[in-house]
Amino acid sequence: MTDLLWDDVECFVDLDVMGALPDVRVPDASVEEWQAVLDLVGEKGWKHQYSEGELVLPVPRAEDVLSRPPDAECPALRVWPTDDVLAIFRFHTDQEVDFDLDLRELQGQDRLDVFCGFLREIGRRLGKSVLMDPEGDHGHPVLGYDAEADRVVVLAKSPVR
Repeated sequence: MTDLLWDDVECFVDLDVMGALPDVRVPDASVEEWQAVLDLVGEKGWKHQYSEGELVLPVPRAEDVLSRPPDAECPALRVWPTDDVLAIFRFHTDQEVDFDLDLRELQGQDRLDVFCGFLREIGRRLGKSVLMDPEGDHGHPVLGYDAEADRVVVLAKSPVR
């Protein structure tokens, strides 16, 4: 199922416009929703790796990783929905599920379809919208999974080049 056509959204995955690592987020989240995402990763069988600094560990429960001491290193969960697309989840706060994607991996219709499918899976599991902001421009989503429409949609006007 194709939510977006490459020709219609190519400008939104342009490295010069978005930065290499746009921010993808589910606002107003909870520890339970973080856990639902961790469960989804396991259920889907997506290749993944959890690490704290250089130490690779089994994926903990969300409540454990989100209750770490304030001075602890921020853990990362790397998830590959396909071999050539990587999402890196960061456990900054229990109030927002957030992750980065490398736009260099999302070039072309096939990879855009993988990205849309990944957002759809997360959004459906949580029953919430999943938003993509330009790198460092939090709060100005350009693309995202719209929970009401049950599809990934364009949320901003085409950027001026």
